[in-house]
Amino acid sequence: MPVHRIGLGLAALGRPGYINLGRDRDLPTERSVDAMRRRTHEVLDAAYAAGVRYVDAARSYGRAEEFLASWLDDRPDVVVGSKWGYTYVAGWRVDAKVHETKDHSVVTFDRQVAETRALLGARLDLYQIHSLTPDSSALTDPVLHRHLADLADRGVTIGVSTSGPRQADAIRSALAVEVDGAPLFHSFQATWNPLEPSAGPALEEAHAAGRHVIIKEALANGRLADHDAEVLAHALRQPWVDVVLSGAATTAQLASNLRALEITDPGPLPAAETPDDYWRHRSALPWS
Repeated sequence: MPVHRIGLGLAALGRPGYINLGRDRDLPTERSVDAMRRRTHEVLDAAYAAGVRYVDAARSYGRAEEFLASWLDDRPDVVVGSKWGYTYVAGWRVDAKVHETKDHSVVTFDRQVAETRALLGARLDLYQIHSLTPDSSALTDPVLHRHLADLADRGVTIGVSTSGPRQADAIRSALAVEVDGAPLFHSFQATWNPLEPSAGPALEEAHAAGRHVIIKEALANGRLADHDAEVLAHALRQPWVDVVLSGAATTAQLASNLRALEITDPGPLPAAETPDDYWRHRSALPWS
């Protein structure tokens, strides 16, 4: 049976540095492009063998789209999502002062969608605005909306991926965006986990409106990794969720994550933090 409810996110695999805890343990000391490509393909192979059929990338995930593109050819049943709006600028260095820069302008969209399609071509199924917040110009820019609608006319689902303490506001604002009287955004990805569940009610509204809902960072960038299967099982139990992403960087992590599908009673949840406290903590996590 294909594991349609768990997808694989490539944030921890497409670049040498990320903010997940425990990367020094999870990844080899040698993190060359070739080494990370091999690791990405190894985890993708394991996910595919287990029935996972959704893979999530982004322009800012280093070479994630490139690694994915070189693996996809003989796997036509894999659904591919990616994101635009952040540019990777770390130069394949873990110790870079800046790893990614954010810009939701139409100029950045036009450049990045061309880069994504050059790698993924017709395999791109879902294209999301990366880290949408309520103050983003992407919510109000009619020229950008037209460009996004044109991409939708070519068969790509348009979505958003939210971040920050006001995710619910961003989701509700995006739900109201229309082009030519029709909703523009049909997929909503958000951080949701026991420590930061505040987006839940807005995601439930999106689901009720017929939108696709994806949960990311269910393990809080490794803060909840010691109870990964139970935490992911809680995410899967939310009635408004379509897909929960695993951010596994190893095949062992992936196998442990997939055990969530077998858990019917995951037990009590950790106590939630305030959204401001959660996102303050997340922003302080080191790149490693």
